[in-house]
Amino acid sequence: MARPSPYPLELRRRAVRMVAEVRPDYDTEWAAMKAVAAKLGIGTTETLRKWVRQDQIDAGVRPGTTIEESAELKRLKKENAELKRANEILKAAASFFAAELDRPHTRS
Repeated sequence: MARPSPYPLELRRRAVRMVAEVRPDYDTEWAAMKAVAAKLGIGTTETLRKWVRQDQIDAGVRPGTTIEESAELKRLKKENAELKRANEILKAAASFFAAELDRPHTRS
């Protein structure tokens, strides 16, 4: 399980907006990201680059898995695991009761 980000969501959104706003002032997108990361006290420029890329994916500008799709996939995997566990329990119970029915019973 990933640990929660030390950066609040609003800071991340603001940083992504700032990169888009200041991009024309720099030769490269990386230089713009580096400047914004330094201004906002973001640990590494790579962190900000990931936020920008994810924002582009969520906006449909770049191909990839959106945050909503990732959350849905995670939910479905969890549900699938729960159903598999329930199925194993039901199989074990069915085997137990089938064995009980096959055992000869004596009446008193």
